[in-house]
Amino acid sequence: MLIHSQYIMHLPFLFLLPLITLYYSQQVAPVSSSSSQSVLTQGSSLLVEKKHHLVSPNGLFTAGFHELGPNAYCFAIWFSEPMSDGSHTLVWMANRDWPVNGKRSRFSLWKNGNLVLTDAGQRIWTTDTQSNSPLQLQLLDSANVTSVYWPSTYLLNWEAGRSSNNISRFAFLDSKGRFQSSDSLTFTTTDYGDALQRRITLDVDGNVRVYSLNQRSWSVTWQTFSTPCLYGICGPNSLCTHGLESGRICTCMHGYKSKNHSDFSFGCEPTFDLSQNRENFGFIKLPSVEFYGFDSIYDINSTFKECSNYCLNDSNCKAFQFSFHVGLGAFTCNVKTLLFNGYYKGQPFTTYLKLPKNDVLSYNQYVANKSSLECSSSIIQLDRTYKKKNSNGSIKFLLWFSIILGAIEAASFVLFYCITREPSGTKTQTYLAIATGFKRFTYAEIVKASHKFREEIGRGGGGIVYKGTLQDNRVVAIKRLHDANQGEAEFLAEMSTIGRINHRNLIETYGYCAEGTHRILVYEYMENGSLAGNLGGNQLEWKNMFEIASGIAKGLAYLHEECLEWVLHCDVKPQNILLDGDYNPKVADFGLSKLFHQDVTGNSLFSRIRGTRGYMAPEWVFNLPITSKVDVYSYGMVVLEMITGRGPTYDQSRDDNERLEQKRLVGWVREKVHVASESLTEAQFIEILNPMISGKYEKGQMYNLLKVALNCVEEDKDARPTMSEVVKMLEDG
Repeated sequence: MLIHSQYIMHLPFLFLLPLITLYYSQQVAPVSSSSSQSVLTQGSSLLVEKKHHLVSPNGLFTAGFHELGPNAYCFAIWFSEPMSDGSHTLVWMANRDWPVNGKRSRFSLWKNGNLVLTDAGQRIWTTDTQSNSPLQLQLLDSANVTSVYWPSTYLLNWEAGRSSNNISRFAFLDSKGRFQSSDSLTFTTTDYGDALQRRITLDVDGNVRVYSLNQRSWSVTWQTFSTPCLYGICGPNSLCTHGLESGRICTCMHGYKSKNHSDFSFGCEPTFDLSQNRENFGFIKLPSVEFYGFDSIYDINSTFKECSNYCLNDSNCKAFQFSFHVGLGAFTCNVKTLLFNGYYKGQPFTTYLKLPKNDVLSYNQYVANKSSLECSSSIIQLDRTYKKKNSNGSIKFLLWFSIILGAIEAASFVLFYCITREPSGTKTQTYLAIATGFKRFTYAEIVKASHKFREEIGRGGGGIVYKGTLQDNRVVAIKRLHDANQGEAEFLAEMSTIGRINHRNLIETYGYCAEGTHRILVYEYMENGSLAGNLGGNQLEWKNMFEIASGIAKGLAYLHEECLEWVLHCDVKPQNILLDGDYNPKVADFGLSKLFHQDVTGNSLFSRIRGTRGYMAPEWVFNLPITSKVDVYSYGMVVLEMITGRGPTYDQSRDDNERLEQKRLVGWVREKVHVASESLTEAQFIEILNPMISGKYEKGQMYNLLKVALNCVEEDKDARPTMSEVVKMLEDG
């Protein structure tokens, strides 16, 4: 089975046997509630707490959360059968550099086709894939297709037996130990013929090896290089040696010390100052030692004295090599400014290391300056906010003390609960705070932060917004919901929605208050207020207009197509578009939003009309199915208002006036623009534009924005683009 690029992209699989692949299916099976399953369906997740796993059909491979340490997990693929010591062999890991929590972490297949790994709500890893067709995620038990492994870089293609013209680039290893690739590279393992489980691994030392599984133990049956001293494996200023029993050993050169005892790749650093006068330095002889590359001087027919003087006269020189070149029939001098790729190569290589004279006198060639790994220093303890800390003292004493204290507290709680019982929603708010991670403010904190609700900065159908300052001096917007009963429902809907939303063009929420009948939200404060307040105040320039329209579109596209659960805003209007200090837009007020499923179209009727008159799509008025296209229509009306300065109005004396006024605005713009042609004169164009907006404008860009807006306010919802298509049309312009 091959990887098909149209199904899965950017997965960093390299020489792995198991493969997670996405494939199109006509029917999507429901999620299995068991801990192990064969597929992950669209819109479903694997949860770290539930120990959910995907298992390949033949049972050889498992995918799921693998424990790395205390409360640290990675999403990985491993061989299902444990080794003789009980451990499992990992073959791929999604997030090796960022372990996730043992709680509230999940691996999800979103409904838009994206694979996402989250850590307590924070996105850690994603494939950035999208698909409009039904999908399933399945762990297969077949080989993986990968790019070929290229040998030493200094070899030409034909010298290495490779072809750079081969575009198919596939390679595979069969169960009997034969490797084949599209550029004709083949090899067989030392145990060729036996049908075993095998894996090809690019190991930490840079060598590619084949491992065979036999009697629950892995053994190397082929490797690219027989010597483990590959270039750069030990880091700068160090020498690589190896033996059959000792394996690879990294040695700091005399006069140098290790930079990091837990990782030899950091190399070594000098214990002396290289900028001293040349009279303070001498050389020690290192027979058969080669440092490949980084020559500042290459001289043929040089004498030993001339070569040593080159190095002494250069404060950057660390060593030089002086040896007889058989092919040239002369002595060659190589001056080294950096000591990389050090290893024993044999004759005729000899390196002369530059050191202070005191270090030269103390040098003993029979005493190696070896270092040993201290891996404990590389272990990082991951602290989690919900991790329980151990207490000091006697465990038995604490146990009995806790039991007695718990009994007293339980009796007190029952009495207190009966006297001061709060509304049923309070418990829900507590759970909501834990789930969203927002700060829960007391009403007293809100009153203090808002200076007793002194400075009003906005109001709408859901409530009034005040300016406030938190204890950490953050300036915030505090939204106080109107009606307590209705406000609680709106509050819970808004909190459950925004708890799953994070985008640069969507307002950020800091916390909330749910105390008694008070329902309050705390937002980030936007210095330049709402778009509505800026449109008529001669404060915007045309250069800001296009960026504002583009930013709104990106925020709505995220709500419709990129959230784990798609969200309808339902009240897109200039009052709900806020501008920061640089006039970057952020969509606000999700109090009227409603979660919906993208694959549900026929039954997506809302219980009541939502939104603001003048910006509402025809579907609301005619009781038609509500989809994301209602937000597209509202967006189009907002953009038309931005461009023309003429907002939709509503006369309460006649219910039909709303549609009439919208048609008048849209019809007036259509008549001026003539979408079918691009013959709009400068005078006609100026007549359309909002006179309150200053600065120069780019006619082609604004004309494109007009066309997009008129496309969004089509009466037929099927004729309107999606918000992601709007973003693309604006970018392609």
